[in-house]
Parts: sequence; structure tokens; C-alpha cells
Amino acid sequence: MLDLVFTVDDPVGWHSKNLKKNWSHYSFLKVLGPRVISNVQSNYGAGVYYNPLIKCDGRLIKYGVISTNTLIEDLLTWNTLYIAGRLQKPVKIVVMNENATLRTALDKNLKSAVNAAFLMLPESFSEEELFIVIAGLSYSGDFRMVVGEDKTKVFNIVKSNVVHFRGLYGSILQENPQVVYKMHQGRLELDKSPEGQFTQLMALPKTLQQRINHIMDPPGKNRDVEETLLQLANDPDCAQVVRLGLSAIVRPSSVRQSTKGILTAGMKKSVIYGSLKLHKMWRGWLRKT
Repeated sequence: MLDLVFTVDDPVGWHSKNLKKNWSHYSFLKVLGPRVISNVQSNYGAGVYYNPLIKCDGRLIKYGVISTNTLIEDLLTWNTLYIAGRLQKPVKIVVMNENATLRTALDKNLKSAVNAAFLMLPESFSEEELFIVIAGLSYSGDFRMVVGEDKTKVFNIVKSNVVHFRGLYGSILQENPQVVYKMHQGRLELDKSPEGQFTQLMALPKTLQQRINHIMDPPGKNRDVEETLLQLANDPDCAQVVRLGLSAIVRPSSVRQSTKGILTAGMKKSVIYGSLKLHKMWRGWLRKT
């Protein structure tokens, strides 16, 4: 199924026009009008409204709608790591208006993904190992990876797209002073000193820093984030704490977005879509056995 996401400046206006052209794409929420649909989009889940199982030119697609401001916030802060997580993987940007803020946020999101991955990797690793960690960031704690998704999904994403991942992250890795990128060998050597890890921790998006602070901060201590991150940089369990921080972002946003999907897709489509996901997970399990 082809997955599309539309970033729009005016969600109410966009849904108003789309309802006139594609009334059948929407669930029962369509009778409540574009303003209610936009409110559901913006105020619940991860800020994206999906219409799944749409037939278009002989194939099934699903398309999501997210406001430009919501997308930029997620790219910069990782407050849900939902669409930001998808944009850490190779995607095809079909059309993009000139928006310097959005372009800067897209670039910052990729650099943040590299920093987070560095904190969970050893001193020496391969390109493929790096890309697998990056591709898995937005699945950390996602309940759908327990029920509904192929367990080999992250590996499969990277295996068939190594060249595209390299194109996405190559220049960022070459310009990063904390890593030696041996491109022709496909290997990387990383600064794992406490000073290096502190630099990476300080460069993480705000929401992830806050989640880490909450995990590390004893009750009643109320330390500031920088103090917590300095302690973590010297902690041998740093990688595990970063994973827990990511899970604390992804798990609630994935649950809320999936629950919202029942409203936006309708019960019938939700059952069909869920069945397709379970079938795909089952096929992946059979391939492994």
C-alpha cells in the first residue's frame, strides 16, 4: 500500500476542498464538516489525519494530512516522533513549496537522528548497523511492533535502501567532527568519551532530553536537564536510558494515533486494515521459521 502524507498550511480549507472531491474517502466524521475533522487531526494522536484503503489508479493507497506548523514542531522537538520518524527514512518528496523553516527543520531532524543513534552504538560499527538504529528510532516502544507489524520491518527497510540511506545521511556523517566516516569501507569510528556523549546528548531534541531527565531525576531532586545529561554521559547505561526516553515518546503517541484511526477510518476500514497488518506480520514470522 502506497503511503502518502500531505503537509498543508490550512487544514480546514484543505479538508473542505477534499470533502467536495472525495467525500467517500472519509468516515462518518465527514457529516460533521471540515472544521471538526481538522480539530480531530490537530488535537488528538500525532497531529495527522489518515484516510486508509483508498483505491487510486488501480492500487490501494492511504494518505495522511498534517499541518505545516505541527510537522515543523515534531521535526524540531520530537514531541511525537510520528511523521518526524518517517522522515528519518528515505522518502520521495513529490512537491515542496519554498519554506525555509521547514527545510531547516527537515535537516535538523536528520542530524538529531544521527546523534540519537550514536548514543546507542559502540565505538566502531558499519553503515548498515547505523541505518538500522536510525530506522528503528520511531519504532521504539511502538505497541504495533508487538501486534500488527512484521518484526523484521526495520531490517527490511534498510536492507533494500542502503544506497538511499547513504544519500540521505552521507554528507551529515562526513561533516560530523565526532565520527570518522570510512565511506569506501562502509565503517565508522565514533568518539565514545564522556565528553563526546555529552555533546551528543545536548544536541538531542528537547522532548527526548525532557524524557531522559524524567527517567534519571530522583523524586524531589528537580535537577536541570543539563546536569542530568552530564551525569548520563558518564553512565555505562547511557544507551539504555536513551532507548527508554525514545519509548516514552513513541509509545503514547502511537497508541493515541492508532485509537484515533478507528474514528478517522471508520470501524469497517479499521478491521480490514488491521487484518492486513496482522497477515503481513504472520507472513514475516513464517519467513523466519
